Amino acid sequence: MRNNASLHHRVNIRYPPALPILREKKAIQLAILKNQVIIICGATGSGKSTQIPKMCLEAGRGKKGKIACTQPRRIAAVTIAHRIAEELGETVGGTVGYKIRFEEKISRRSIIKIMTDGILLAETQHDPQLRQYDTIIIDEAHERSLNIDFILGILVDLLKRRKDLKLIITSATLDSEKFSRAFSHAPVIEVSERMYPVEVRYRPPDHESEEKGDLNYIDTAVDAIEELLMEETVGDVLVFMPTEQDIRDCCEMLKGKNDTDVRILHLYARLPWSDQKKVFQGTKRKVIVATNVAETSLTIPGIRFVIDTGLARILCFNPGTGTTSLPILPISQSSANQRAGRCGRIQNGVCVRLYDEDDYHRRPKFNTPEILRSNLAGVILQMLSLNLPKIQIFPFIDRPAEKAIRDGFNLLHELGAIEWTRGKTTKGAFHCKLTDYGRLMALLPIDPRVSRMIIEGRREKCLHEVIVIASALSIRDPRERPAEKEKSADEIHGRLKNTQSDFLTMLDIWRLYREAWETRRSEKKMRVFCREFFLSYHRMREWRDIYHQIVTILQQHREYRLALDSSSAQTSLETAAFSELTPDDPPYEAIHKSIVSGYLSNIAQKKENKLFLAARNRNVFIFPGSGLFSKSGRWIVAAEYVETSKPYARTVANIKVEWLEKLGDHLCKRTYTDPHWDAEKGEVRAYMQVSLFGLVIVPRRRVAYGNIDPDVSESVFLEALVDGDVSRKMPFLVHNQRLIARIRRYEEKIRKRNLLISRDGQIAFYRRRTSGTTSVHALRKLIFQRGSDDFLRMSERDLLIKELLPEDIQVNFPDSMQIGGIPLQLSYALAPGSERDGVTMKVPISALSMVVSAMNDPIIPGLRGEKIHGLLKSLPKAYRVQLHPIRARAAVIHAKFK
Repeated sequence: MRNNASLHHRVNIRYPPALPILREKKAIQLAILKNQVIIICGATGSGKSTQIPKMCLEAGRGKKGKIACTQPRRIAAVTIAHRIAEELGETVGGTVGYKIRFEEKISRRSIIKIMTDGILLAETQHDPQLRQYDTIIIDEAHERSLNIDFILGILVDLLKRRKDLKLIITSATLDSEKFSRAFSHAPVIEVSERMYPVEVRYRPPDHESEEKGDLNYIDTAVDAIEELLMEETVGDVLVFMPTEQDIRDCCEMLKGKNDTDVRILHLYARLPWSDQKKVFQGTKRKVIVATNVAETSLTIPGIRFVIDTGLARILCFNPGTGTTSLPILPISQSSANQRAGRCGRIQNGVCVRLYDEDDYHRRPKFNTPEILRSNLAGVILQMLSLNLPKIQIFPFIDRPAEKAIRDGFNLLHELGAIEWTRGKTTKGAFHCKLTDYGRLMALLPIDPRVSRMIIEGRREKCLHEVIVIASALSIRDPRERPAEKEKSADEIHGRLKNTQSDFLTMLDIWRLYREAWETRRSEKKMRVFCREFFLSYHRMREWRDIYHQIVTILQQHREYRLALDSSSAQTSLETAAFSELTPDDPPYEAIHKSIVSGYLSNIAQKKENKLFLAARNRNVFIFPGSGLFSKSGRWIVAAEYVETSKPYARTVANIKVEWLEKLGDHLCKRTYTDPHWDAEKGEVRAYMQVSLFGLVIVPRRRVAYGNIDPDVSESVFLEALVDGDVSRKMPFLVHNQRLIARIRRYEEKIRKRNLLISRDGQIAFYRRRTSGTTSVHALRKLIFQRGSDDFLRMSERDLLIKELLPEDIQVNFPDSMQIGGIPLQLSYALAPGSERDGVTMKVPISALSMVVSAMNDPIIPGLRGEKIHGLLKSLPKAYRVQLHPIRARAAVIHAKFK
């Protein structure tokens, strides 16, 4: 932390006269000295943004570190820095400096540092304690952007660790109680209203003309501006428009209708600073047409009149599509009051609202915090990227719902932006880390679904096409069906419909629009074109604006700049015949794989006719307005699901199920059935079924099973070894099978199956020695490592249940015997009921008569006991009774023969 005390005495602090904030200067400075946090609520134009940093400086702050002051927008940060420096009699870069993205004017002498809130947030990554500051001013906190809420949450904890740090929160319209509670009931100082009253006039448009397309809010604004310029000869006019394109159109119309005595100026955030400065300069009367960048922070001198369209481009999350968009929507009452507050600085002001008073009172009082109207997947992605505390414990001023947090994490996992660590959750906390995809997606300040599509679009070499589709998904459908011209509209739109993909329909509409622009080059002519094709002129222009915004953002990243600059990418969109593409064509596949990567959970499988089974067991129908309504493939992807009379899938395309497993690999559920031995491959295999969000995408595929379930696979493999079911016999196995065959012959001789160990016993023998081996390949590798297969060779001791001397077997059950001097082969079989059962003597035909005449009932020694038992049982009953028990008597008789 740098000591700036030596610089303080050189600063000549001066204040301009008559600013409302100055009436509270002493109270503010006293509150700064006595409290760690104060909240200042001041009406627009009261001087908060420019005077509070100087008050802090005069109160002794900035001696042990810089005074930081954040602004929501770059234009405000630069303008305020210049204004404060001018009031101190200096230039920027001295006592007062600023830092915005790609631009910095700060020196070692700088004490006051004006910056965007995004810059301060980024500084927390390398300076978590914010040690370079002793005072932080969060200006325009009422805007409640994600950056502002992040910074305030960080400061809640940081202030507990840094008792020397002071925090001042300022706003024009603030829910002061909520902020006071968040910061341990910090005191609230309210600054009085603006210096001059403002008359509010309501001038709603002619709705009948507006519906016919003959008039819109730009036309209404131009009419209101002309009336004011004619009625009043003094005072500048500030006009609020929702988009940059609206500003250009409005200025173009004004320049065609007014003389050169009035300067027509643009003002929006991306305008070069050299052009932005013009609104603060000059002696001519000015009409300044601006976005809501002029709503807060900037106080433009000389403004006496405000024209308010009541519209702004506002970030919104659509749960139906799962995407974030920037539609043009009505502003809140607080924003309307902010706009009205831009006039009344030099004399009584006039605010003309281009909507009626009832409309104003129906609007919400305050802006909804961005954290509550955002896709939390994007919020979580940014928090992970900035290494902020886990969202579950982060002290947000307005905490998001638990379900919204859970859905955000699940969506990021679906998109491949995060992977789980230490299990998914522990006591409600999600454990995850960013993937390579996630780190790249975090660099793109757009909705995660859209950024995932764009990442895949670059990989699939169809980046331009995907950007067009991504920007189209951020607006409402530009096609219109006027009540009295439905048939004509349907006919025109029908020509543009693609029967394979509604996304390709978007590309066809875009190409048609681009071709029309190339030949007409006039907004007036483009209005006619849009009317001819029943397209909303404003939505088409909004589509075009968003496309260029995305391209501008991507061009800051080298790999995307190269893709965008390549000649093939530049020409592909213009020459592709989208209407002729099918899912089998590479361009179709590339575009739709990119789309599916962002909408994996929006796939669906046809059940019957137009009914589809969507992810997580939902039934949906294709929307009647879709190009696929009459005929669709077996699998589709949808940009959104809507519930009206039925659950509908809207903006859909045919896809191939073969794409899904690779795109959704990390989400696929795989089940296995019928594990079995494949002797030809020498491994255990099974049948796999793959499902994604409950939909079966691979019904039955034969796969290797060894790594999937090693325990089951080992058992199946060992059974195959015991059965000898391998394609190439191994030496140890040949040895063991011969030994087993010998013991089985012993059993045939003694007519009992009680010598050879069971099949399970043989499996156990191998299990103890093969260390979880599941395939022939793995077994050969193990044998190689051990140097030989001796450890797998069985002995009679391994295979016999009880010890048996082979000599005894040979004596009692000889393999041959001599009769009449002729050696004869004997074979044994234990097969009751079969002709083979018992002992079979092989007699040559030539010796048959000789053997029969010489044979005196030969007895196999080992079978003599059975023979005696059989003879005793054949005696008449009277004798058998006397010999009871027969088995015991037979044993006694047999013993005498021994």
